[in-house]
Amino acid sequence: MSDSVGTIRDRELAALDRLVGTWKVTGGAEGTVTYRWLNGGFFLIQDVNLEQYGEGITGMEVIGRERPFGAEEPGDEIKSRFYGKNGETLDYVYELDGDVLTIWCGGKGSPAYYRGTFDGDTLSGAWVYPGGGGYESTSTRIA
Repeated sequence: MSDSVGTIRDRELAALDRLVGTWKVTGGAEGTVTYRWLNGGFFLIQDVNLEQYGEGITGMEVIGRERPFGAEEPGDEIKSRFYGKNGETLDYVYELDGDVLTIWCGGKGSPAYYRGTFDGDTLSGAWVYPGGGGYESTSTRIA
């Protein structure tokens, strides 16, 4: 666990610590993404700077468990919301099973998702879209 995180009692969320750092992304989208923990260790922040189909994709994603005001316990799923430069918001559900990371678009079980496998400082996989679309993507840790 990163020193900046402190003690996290949530093992599933803490497992995403392997994302912390800066990654070079290649494939259908290219550029860099950086993951860092928000102080307290309850949320992982992703800063996105990619290009896809000639369009810049920049924004920030907040990853963690929902815990509405007044709720005693956080939600069951690790959810996120991406905030893009053009005002768009995209919701995801993160699931890490061993070395396999699945990022569901919208909700778990969605026909749109990313699935990749960690191999050291490399995460290789593909985005899958309904109707057979999608693209391969490889992320390599550079810092």
